[in-house]
Amino acid sequence: MPLARIAATTLFCAAAVAGFQACAADAASWPGRHPIHMIVAYPAGGVSDTVTRALAEKLTGDLGVPVVVENRGGAAGTIGMDVVAKAAPDGYTFGFSSISPLALNPHLMKPPFDPEKDILPVVSVMYSPVVLLATQAADMKDVKDFPALIDFARRKPGMVSWATSGKGSVGHIMAEQVMRKANVKILDVPYKGAGQQMQDALGSQFDVLSVNSAPMLAPQIKAGKLRPLAVAAPQRLAEYPTIPTFAELGYPGANLSSLFGIFAPAGLPAPILQRMNAAVNKALKDPKIAGILQHSDNVATGGTPESFRQEIERQSASNARIIKEAHITLQ
Repeated sequence: MPLARIAATTLFCAAAVAGFQACAADAASWPGRHPIHMIVAYPAGGVSDTVTRALAEKLTGDLGVPVVVENRGGAAGTIGMDVVAKAAPDGYTFGFSSISPLALNPHLMKPPFDPEKDILPVVSVMYSPVVLLATQAADMKDVKDFPALIDFARRKPGMVSWATSGKGSVGHIMAEQVMRKANVKILDVPYKGAGQQMQDALGSQFDVLSVNSAPMLAPQIKAGKLRPLAVAAPQRLAEYPTIPTFAELGYPGANLSSLFGIFAPAGLPAPILQRMNAAVNKALKDPKIAGILQHSDNVATGGTPESFRQEIERQSASNARIIKEAHITLQ
């Protein structure tokens, strides 16, 4: 080998080793003094925002640096996750989202990032049931349960409006599954998140809405402003023991709940990944966070990055099958 090539190769290897050592040193000293940004893939006001802020407060104490929450809602979580996908994998940008942008949305649309290559699952945080609620919309006053809703939809095709958190969201897929199984036509009303959706629900701007179970629901239900018709969960919720699941009602394909977790840009150094995973698992055992989850009928999950990745893959395959069998599209 010519001396010039040997010298160039030696310099390249030396630079690579130096770069690796620098990355290792950065990972070992993480998080240093820099604040960590946690991107919530939904607007403020929903349970995802509430849980993220509680987690951020706990992580701030455990990691010794501020964990700053930023809401980037829209497109059923895709906008916020795109911010995460395009961030530097240095441990200072993470995302909190349901797994829909990775396991559901890509089967309905082309996302601006590669779900498998650009996003790294860090830790599963919670399993969130979805509740179908009726508002006080004038035409729906006689609807007291889910069968009555379906009967109303048959009598007035296209007149029942169903608000969801966006096209391609779990709520949207639920509505599509109900329409196809019951052979009825329902108007989809997509929102960017739960905050504005809830305000409009209380203003009777639509007939029903599907929303993740959250503490803000109980007062409105007790006041009679919203009426639970069905829940998407493995079993009935302790908060609403008389309300059946979609599976009990004969709609197993609509019995879809949301799994939420923390994500990072691909390429995050393993030591940072493991430390953040451990910190979140510890935070989920904190009485305050456990109380928030329990009060909203959400269930803490936790676990390893690998177990989270495997669950995402499993649900992605299941969603692909449901969407194909039901011929669901966004048109």
